Amino acid sequence: MVWLANITFSAIRLVDILDVLFISLLLYQAYKLVRGSVAVKAFVGFFLLYLLHFIARTTGMELLGGLLGHFMEVGVIAAIVLFQYEIRKFLSLLGGPLTFSSSRLLTRLPWGRKKHKPTLEITAIVEAAKALGGGNTGALIVLSNYADLKFYIESGDLINGVVSKRLLLAIFNKQSPLHDGAVIIYQGKVVAARCILPVTEQQHLPAQFGLRHRAAIGMSEVTDTLVLVVSEETGQFSVARKGELNHNLSAQELRTAIYNYLQGR
Repeated sequence: MVWLANITFSAIRLVDILDVLFISLLLYQAYKLVRGSVAVKAFVGFFLLYLLHFIARTTGMELLGGLLGHFMEVGVIAAIVLFQYEIRKFLSLLGGPLTFSSSRLLTRLPWGRKKHKPTLEITAIVEAAKALGGGNTGALIVLSNYADLKFYIESGDLINGVVSKRLLLAIFNKQSPLHDGAVIIYQGKVVAARCILPVTEQQHLPAQFGLRHRAAIGMSEVTDTLVLVVSEETGQFSVARKGELNHNLSAQELRTAIYNYLQGR
């Protein structure tokens, strides 16, 4: 019996353990991406079909294995169609740590981090948010520290103006043709307005969060940005980053959140 156990364990190689570990991590990350979204049921169903196909093949169920085999032949294409949004998020998650600009690299170095200072006029954004909130005027502002967000910028109207309280108030004025949609701020400039953002598919959000909040979360899920929301109903401030929404912030908390994002914290 001991001899049989020794043979069994000696047949398990280190690469086999790593293989199982990596597959487990990939499946866990994939589940985290679809968890709480409408795609979770499709993900579980697709996984169960694949598991059933594997069992049918290993046990010699030719009829069931052949039937499911035809489905698995187009399974990759079906998965891409069903989970295109989740696949994009997954690839962004994998590629995010490997893609950086020279300025982002400097902020990771000790000597670069000390010299790095925000180039954005934070006070103008905070004061504009206070004025908008006080007048119950909704706003959606995307702050990008590294990425130029060309795809989302092209969905709106180009501005290329220096960030100022007056400019932001003019854009989000309810009579302005630019107030609907998001403003994108990059490298100290209001690059574009009336931009269209992706909407999150999370299902557990409270009912009080409307389309602006869902768009803010969705944008922060697929890009390395900080998204500010001013609620039209309550005038409260919220910020979304990495798929998480912090709401009911004070003006000082908003200033701190922007500062920390610009510092890469």
